[in-house]
Amino acid sequence: MNRPDYLNMKDGKEPTNNVSEATFAQQYEQNDVLVGDGRKVLRNTYMLLSLTLVFSAIMAGVSIAFNVPHFGLLTLVGYFALLFLVEKTKNSAMGLVSVFALTGFMGLTLGPILNMYASLPNGTETIMMAMGATGLIFFAMSGWVLSTGKDLSGWGKTLMVGILVAFVCALGAYFFSLPALSLAVSAMFIMLMSGLIAYQTSAILHGGETNYISATVTLYVAIYNLFLSLLQILGVMGGDD
Repeated sequence: MNRPDYLNMKDGKEPTNNVSEATFAQQYEQNDVLVGDGRKVLRNTYMLLSLTLVFSAIMAGVSIAFNVPHFGLLTLVGYFALLFLVEKTKNSAMGLVSVFALTGFMGLTLGPILNMYASLPNGTETIMMAMGATGLIFFAMSGWVLSTGKDLSGWGKTLMVGILVAFVCALGAYFFSLPALSLAVSAMFIMLMSGLIAYQTSAILHGGETNYISATVTLYVAIYNLFLSLLQILGVMGGDD
């Protein structure tokens, strides 16, 4: 004969469970909806990211064809100005225009860099290797998150601090002409941008990022910096042969 559980009885009523089945079902349903919304944002992000990468490549081709000179510090000015514009318009139709303006401009700035590397011995092979490695890292990091469902929200502060430090070091390497520091910064950016790709993919999947325009820009910037960093390191390695 079963004895009543007096510790869980209230006002003489039957004992109750601490977590009801209804609450568990409701939480499961909410999680399912959240993941479903994340998948939708992820699809929109990947679609827009593909279009911006193609557009950026076209603008880089135009820049190469017309032999556009290196932008120098104007790259940073244009980048931050257009990034500010994207942030202000991301919740409207103008956000799409801003995204293409930003990625098109970054494509233009890429042209002179590609021209420089193409003029080096085995330069074309170096560029292709950097492109292939960039694609491989992107699919590896995003695929890892999508297949495991990892929640990487705890990476945010570490990545932010790391990117800030790397950016300051990059400015120091530029102004003081320190090749060794420049290579170290490139290595740092490869690790940081790889982490950023995984972090952003996780944020989209788990509802931490619900705006596909912002998500697209973050992933685009990560891919852009990852490619340039790989290009620099592979260029140095190729130059030593």
